[in-house]
Amino acid sequence: MTTTGTFEETVARVDAQTLERDGAPASHPEFDRLVRTIWRLRQEDGCPWDKAQTHRSITKNMVEEAYEAVDAILADDVPHLREELGDVLEQVLLHAQIASDDGEFTLDDVCRELNEKLVRRHPHVFGDEVATTADGALDAWDAVKQQEREARGQAGEEPGLLDSVPASLPALMQAQKISKRAVKAGFEWDTVADIWDKVAEERAEFEREERGSEAAAEEFGDMLFALVNVARREGIDAEEALAASNRKFRRRWAAVERAAREEGRPLDEYSTEELNVLWDNVKADERG
Repeated sequence: MTTTGTFEETVARVDAQTLERDGAPASHPEFDRLVRTIWRLRQEDGCPWDKAQTHRSITKNMVEEAYEAVDAILADDVPHLREELGDVLEQVLLHAQIASDDGEFTLDDVCRELNEKLVRRHPHVFGDEVATTADGALDAWDAVKQQEREARGQAGEEPGLLDSVPASLPALMQAQKISKRAVKAGFEWDTVADIWDKVAEERAEFEREERGSEAAAEEFGDMLFALVNVARREGIDAEEALAASNRKFRRRWAAVERAAREEGRPLDEYSTEELNVLWDNVKADERG
């Protein structure tokens, strides 16, 4: 990004130019009101529960609220999405208030650093670079991220290739990110067929282990990791593909339950063969 002056001056100049555009957001009184409400809940005479929370105590809340927002998106449920985004925002504000109370950082610090990162990683919008496609924009973003990693290394931090992949990500999503990083370093199979051979190799190793053993579990994980790489090479998001299969199974199982109710029998009275018949009927109905 070609600029003069400090980066802070660049960010200020970008914001001033943005504010000149018609329709540019200028103020958010409801946001400020919400921030004050979160602050009030943590005051001496506030809510006992809110006052007792720490970053670690509400970690799972952040994850759960994010997944509920995703569920609303996938269901095309706009009113529910509005509510769930509010719940996600509550978690962000609560963490920021906890940090402020503990003297770690403030909400303004969070907003400032995010804004600076967005400006820095969009040189094709706020600088001299050009990106006319979504892929081009991602390339520009990744190039800036690489420069940031190199700068941290020069500062003595010596970041590893996989250090920025959160270990708390769902395992399938984490496997995808790890694989992509490794590929950028040149660690890659020549063809998709080679990866399928690796899947077969890992399956054979899995089948040689004692059933239910730790070694079998490890080999099964290796097989899944290899399959994630098949998806990557085929341009498939493994996390989304499995999520879609989960939704499909839920939908079909609900239809099986409805069919059983219509027949007036509880599911536990059905044999495996009878359940398979109901399942096949549901599949046939979907296709028909």
